[in-house]
Amino acid sequence: MRVDKYLWSIRYFKTRSIATNACKKGHVKVNGKAVKPSREVYATDKIELRKDQINYIIIVNDLPESRVGAKLVDLYRKDITPKEAFDAKDLLKYSKDYYRKKGVGRPTKKDRRDIDDFYDTPDKDI
Repeated sequence: MRVDKYLWSIRYFKTRSIATNACKKGHVKVNGKAVKPSREVYATDKIELRKDQINYIIIVNDLPESRVGAKLVDLYRKDITPKEAFDAKDLLKYSKDYYRKKGVGRPTKKDRRDIDDFYDTPDKDI
């Protein structure tokens, strides 16, 4: 079975064309070598896959006939991705600055509403 079709059938990619593009970009390696989408995979092959800033490591157990349900995926692959890869993604999520820096550009709608709410609230001390 082709590597792009295999990754699509075990639900690592939503569409086969996305899996094909990942192979073309070099995000998929079989037994340590970057592969084309048409590369055949066999049982006991080791696939390294980069998706969503996580390096997944998969061992092929068997080849499915077609796309399988989510509950049956574990029959066809063994996921040996280290837990640290998922922890690193969580840390990256917290380290990003999601809000713009103070004094950069015009206020957003949310900023404007917050400012309006600040000025519209009556002071109880006065």
